[in-house]
Amino acid sequence: METYATALLYAIPFFVILLTIEITYGYFVKKQMHKVMDTVSSISSGLTNIIKDTLGLAVIVVSYPFLLEHLAITEIKATWLVWTIAFVVLDFAGYWNHRLSHKINIFWNQHVIHHSSEEFNLACALRQPISNLVGYFSLFLIPAAVLGVPQMVIAILAPIHLFAQFWYHTRHIGKMGWLEYVLVTPSQHRVHHAINPEYIDKNLGQILCVWDRMFGTFQEEMDEVPPQFGVLKPAGTWNPIIINFQHLWRILQDAWRTKSLRDKLRIWFMPTGWRPNDVKEKYPIAVIGDVYNFKRYATNATNWLKLYAIFQMLTSLGLMMFMFYNYTEIGFEGLLIFSAFIFIGIYGYTTLMDRKKYAVGIEVVRGVAGILWLVYFGDWFGLNAYLPMANIWIGGYFLITIFAGIYFSYFENKETQLGMAA
Repeated sequence: METYATALLYAIPFFVILLTIEITYGYFVKKQMHKVMDTVSSISSGLTNIIKDTLGLAVIVVSYPFLLEHLAITEIKATWLVWTIAFVVLDFAGYWNHRLSHKINIFWNQHVIHHSSEEFNLACALRQPISNLVGYFSLFLIPAAVLGVPQMVIAILAPIHLFAQFWYHTRHIGKMGWLEYVLVTPSQHRVHHAINPEYIDKNLGQILCVWDRMFGTFQEEMDEVPPQFGVLKPAGTWNPIIINFQHLWRILQDAWRTKSLRDKLRIWFMPTGWRPNDVKEKYPIAVIGDVYNFKRYATNATNWLKLYAIFQMLTSLGLMMFMFYNYTEIGFEGLLIFSAFIFIGIYGYTTLMDRKKYAVGIEVVRGVAGILWLVYFGDWFGLNAYLPMANIWIGGYFLITIFAGIYFSYFENKETQLGMAA
């Protein structure tokens, strides 16, 4: 996991640069594809996913080394041909994993976060799950294990394969000629994220589009059908942690409420969105009917709240980068506590973005907890060794968190609501 954390120290600045370029380009061409609250929510989701994956907080059903040890019929060296084969196998596995995530109820829960943004931009690529607490992806790599593809090859290619899926989450790049027949392009991926009946559950490939064409899931983007983004059951929140478990909560509720024992069991593995008839009738859930005319999620956000949300997001990013940089020195127990502070922080300020009344409680408690930590230990996980007056900076951050939580909950929120009523 330390290796993955190190890789992220290089990858994250690259993502930030590309995001900045996209936002700047959108500003100058007067075609901005970013909305502040949505983008903050997307990036915050990415932070939670990165931390969860870095800490390895998942139960692995079976690991690739285990499969390699027990299934390999030959042992091959890591030549350029092996690297190529491994990449193709990895992409093939990714296609089927992605397809199952769209087709089976329980698997959709770990993927819905990625589709939850009602915008489409590079930031929404960062909406990745923390609800995938059971790791089973290695099962799709059985062909690679049988061929004897070395573990090192898979370990190196897997993050590269993941990071390479970032660039095509944009509306600023049109169709790309002959590349449309080889690679997954922005045009193809816009189709994938669309909720139009013509587009839904299409273009499931990750790097190569050949799998979609081979297995009948390819759909070209049509000028007369502009993609509309989001999910048919809108998230209705900026909080990425809540979004991660919304679908699971709905399944649990339906499994509990249905009178049919058979339905209690099969609901988990039925097609995405399937519900028992008795529950569907008694507890209806709103689903978007007209994809061109639905109310997109928005909250009463002043410019001050938007700036504050950006400030909290950037601070969380900075703290996470320090955590990765000081990964070994902090130790696993310290990493868990440090991560908890970041997770609670993201939950707090995104709840504040939602204008929830209980947000102030979260913000005050985490602010006080952070200050008490500084008072008791005299340092923020070793930050004093890298940043002069670190305690003052971190203490100031937690004080801002406390007072901002109170201000945006009791003063600005009240004022803006009165203004809207007038």
